[in-house]
Amino acid sequence: MEFLAARYDAWVVAISIVIASFSSYVALDLARRVRGPDRKVATAWWAGGSVVMGSGIWSMHFVGMLAFNLPVPLGYTALLTFASWVAAVVVSGIALGLASQGKLTARRLGWGATAMGAGICTMHYTGMAALDMAPGIQWNPGLVLASVVIALTASAAALLIFFRLAHERGSRGTALRALAAIVMGLAISGMHYTAMAAAQFPLGSVCLSAGALSGSRLGILIALASIAVLLCTWLVSALDARMQDKTVALAESLRLSNVQLQGANEELRRRAYMDPLTDLPNRALFEDHLVRAAARNHRKGERTPGRVPGTLAVLFIDLDGFKPVNDSYGHAAGDQVLKEVARRLRSCARADDTVARVGGDEFLLLMEDSVDAAACTALARRLCEMLSQPIEISGTTVEISASIGIAAIPDCGDITKLIAHADAAMYAAKRAGGNTFTLFESHMDVDALSQMNLQADLRHAARRNELLLYYQPKVDGQVGHIHSVEALIRWRHPTQGLLSPANFIPLAERFGLIGQIGEWVIEEACRQMREWSDQGVHIRVAINLSAQQLRDAHLVERIESAVQRHGIDSSRLLCEITETVAMEDVEATKRVFEGLARIGVFLSIDDFGTGYCSLSYLRQLPAKQLKIDRGFINDLESSKDARAIVCAVVQLAHALGLRVVAEGVETEGQKEILLALECDELQGFLFARPMPAEALMGWMVADVIEPAGAFAPSVIDETLRHGSVGHSRMALVQN
Repeated sequence: MEFLAARYDAWVVAISIVIASFSSYVALDLARRVRGPDRKVATAWWAGGSVVMGSGIWSMHFVGMLAFNLPVPLGYTALLTFASWVAAVVVSGIALGLASQGKLTARRLGWGATAMGAGICTMHYTGMAALDMAPGIQWNPGLVLASVVIALTASAAALLIFFRLAHERGSRGTALRALAAIVMGLAISGMHYTAMAAAQFPLGSVCLSAGALSGSRLGILIALASIAVLLCTWLVSALDARMQDKTVALAESLRLSNVQLQGANEELRRRAYMDPLTDLPNRALFEDHLVRAAARNHRKGERTPGRVPGTLAVLFIDLDGFKPVNDSYGHAAGDQVLKEVARRLRSCARADDTVARVGGDEFLLLMEDSVDAAACTALARRLCEMLSQPIEISGTTVEISASIGIAAIPDCGDITKLIAHADAAMYAAKRAGGNTFTLFESHMDVDALSQMNLQADLRHAARRNELLLYYQPKVDGQVGHIHSVEALIRWRHPTQGLLSPANFIPLAERFGLIGQIGEWVIEEACRQMREWSDQGVHIRVAINLSAQQLRDAHLVERIESAVQRHGIDSSRLLCEITETVAMEDVEATKRVFEGLARIGVFLSIDDFGTGYCSLSYLRQLPAKQLKIDRGFINDLESSKDARAIVCAVVQLAHALGLRVVAEGVETEGQKEILLALECDELQGFLFARPMPAEALMGWMVADVIEPAGAFAPSVIDETLRHGSVGHSRMALVQN
């Protein structure tokens, strides 16, 4: 049988391939939209995308058919042409629906490729059926089968490409989609033109639908319309993709911000409730645990009548000997010691116990459940033994111990006082010599309350003008003149009367008040020297510096400022530092001494012989004076060893160019021995007790001096007696 010769318009064929490729690119782009997290938006993209994508594929098919020409006029029936468009939309819906699935399994790929291939074949052959030919079209079975295979293969490849490129972003994703679109366009076009080649038209065939849809202008119009729709869809998709990318980026930024915020909140919470050095709870968290534990304890007592009391206890742990370690080896070593102490406390505590660090070297331990006096003391004993074991820090072995106070409920009453009671018991353990533990007793509460009230009053003592300085003279051992006086602080308490430093200086050191008291002493001593200078008395005044002041980086500036403000000669001020304090941190002491020497302040090492001052360090310190501890002076008349030590100290000091002061001189015998040993200055009750500034002036100008040793300290405010060294006002002027 002979058939009509068919021909194709090459330009129209090219246009159909371009449409197929562009449709494929838009389809790949739409595949990302239908996989979005918002299901409503994804469904809308699936519905609209199916129509647009189907129209694009159908447009390629219809334009391709318009490129087909026979020697007879051709036309396409409207109904079947519309049916082919519906088939194209359905195919697109299947493709995009499968692309929206989370995972492409082998089964899903098989069913999807089959459905899509069948749909494509349906679209094409329905479109061919729109050619109402007489006689009918003769089909080449081999080419029909080939077109079906191509349709199935192209569908499977399209699904694989959809899933492989769905998550690609940026320029790489664009390039891969463009390449895949070209391959898919060629595959779709290949299927179409293979199926077209399978159609054969016998000679004499006529097209009964020649008056229906036909003409090159119609083809061009459909092609342009399809391209325009596809282009608009692609642009909208691209804009939506960019918006989604920005939304994703913003969401990720917000997620990271939330993570950072959560991390910051966690860090703030940790800083608010955890000790940063040891990672133990701080006081705030410990007190919260204590309140909760007390509530649990109360509920258990209500549920269990007759339950044995004392099921909640607090141990207050304070380290003995930590301060010298911290000052001698540096704060870094001190931090390592505290970390090791925290580790040991954790290891000794029970699983349900709470261990907290509440101060520099102070720790608290909360015991719950099955707690009695025996359990508390057993744990305290283990803690003392554990903490007294040597600690290795950077190749150095240090040894400390601990004083532990124990308080329990209900033995100690109100929970709000539990920590304070344990604190009071701890100080009782310290007074017992340390490295031990003490159970709280009721009389300790009175002492603790008294100490707290005294501490509260001490904070305001300087502002209320309750602090004052007493002055004790230092007498020249050879000529009997007064070389200087030592300023000794007193506190005239509104209810307790005159208090000596022993009653409140330890309290000031414990609660961090020693710094402000030390500043007051410096200021008052300089003010008093200015007043004496205005009266013609130029005398040196000695003040004592505490360990805390020695660690103050601005100490030298404070002293220099006070000296300049009151307009006195800096050499009239003498700063005394005990040997023990000076040797706790030799480098810090040396820096302070050098700074004070630079501004002309006179320096002295107090209580010499009680510490561990080595001669090499003594040589390095720019001190001008040594003060022998009163412990050696007390035994001068009865102990040859004491005399030998004092003699050695005097000779050593003189060899180093230092003056020597002996304090605590109370008898004539002590005075005579010291004068024989060539001690430079003497200080003690034999000459005068400490007295207020006004009384000191009267004492200094007196012509006759009587022994003062018989007068008790309790009457020194009213009656001031005088030593046995004669002098006049002119002899008081320090040269």
